[in-house]
Amino acid sequence: MIKIDLDVMLAMRKMTSLELSERIGITQANLSILRTGKAKAIRFSTLDAICKELDCQPGDIIKYSKED
Repeated sequence: MIKIDLDVMLAMRKMTSLELSERIGITQANLSILRTGKAKAIRFSTLDAICKELDCQPGDIIKYSKED
């Protein structure tokens, strides 16, 4: 199971999801879908923009765990 920890990185960087969505040029709705784990895919360009703005690595926001 893939888990998105975007909220953790946003909190660590003291940034709101609105601020991030404006900086990377995606809608709040699409960012919300990603944050809640409902996204089926993510573009590398979006992941690149998120990592650039949050000064992090993809592994800091995307986690894998075995399903029960």
